[in-house]
Amino acid sequence: MRSGSNRARVGLLASFTALAAFASMGSATAAATLNGNWAPFTRCPVDAPAMLAADGATDTATCVSSHSASGSIKLGNTVVPVGASDLQIGVVTHPGGGATVVSPPGGALVADSAQIPGGLLGLMCPSDIPVITGICNQLTDNTLNRVTATIESVNSPRDFQLLAGTTTGKPIITLPVRIHLENPFLGNSCYIGSASDPILLRPQNLTRPAVSTQRFAGDGTTEATGPMGRISLVGANQTDTTYAVPGASGCGLGLLNWAVNLKTGLPSASGNNNVVLNNAQTYVATINNPGSVAPDAGKLLSQYWHSAAQ
Repeated sequence: MRSGSNRARVGLLASFTALAAFASMGSATAAATLNGNWAPFTRCPVDAPAMLAADGATDTATCVSSHSASGSIKLGNTVVPVGASDLQIGVVTHPGGGATVVSPPGGALVADSAQIPGGLLGLMCPSDIPVITGICNQLTDNTLNRVTATIESVNSPRDFQLLAGTTTGKPIITLPVRIHLENPFLGNSCYIGSASDPILLRPQNLTRPAVSTQRFAGDGTTEATGPMGRISLVGANQTDTTYAVPGASGCGLGLLNWAVNLKTGLPSASGNNNVVLNNAQTYVATINNPGSVAPDAGKLLSQYWHSAAQ
């Protein structure tokens, strides 16, 4: 049983290269500053009940962190630059290779802000509709024209293909997101996608990652015989062209949804949209021999994580 669990765990570790956040926008924050090899895992949900309950004999708890510095995302007719993005999750692997994703508080995905090219002028103008023309005529001030877009996690990631991260062209995970558009005319409740109708990103590798391994002590210090292991999968470029994009909602109290949709080309069917992420950096950490500390492997992982906090 331990051999099967180890194979499942290795497959999981190798698969997460394409988990780099498919995000344009938001403010990247960290819940903790961690020592050494724990440094990428600032938001790992080690204290979530499902992670703590992983016994190490059958279920194994793993931390995953994936970062991308740049890229682009196309939504209908609009292309938005992708800023730095950070996706972190916990994963509990089960016998046979199945897995449960555990999101940290605040959602799996956090990312930097980005501006919609052209701002509101690009989203809605010009127009021969009087109310829209009136708004367009007021957009000489950059503050009124600026549109900030923020990608947000909704629900939990799902649909793992555990070995897809070792190859190219195979979806690895389904990541449900929505995009928050903010502007004085659009208000604070303008979204593309929602919890009930999210954008479903299914990343896959365009290029294979470079793979290396590290062993470290519980507090993150590099140690050749340490109880913790980290796999680094770096340098992969990633894409997804399969997702559909729903129409906007809540824009200008709902009165401007149609204007955003018309100019942006929403809703937009699968095949008309794409994401490209450059140079993804993915790290996966787990206890090297979880069976040896059963049934407390999940609890020990949490203790190690906390011991690395600075």
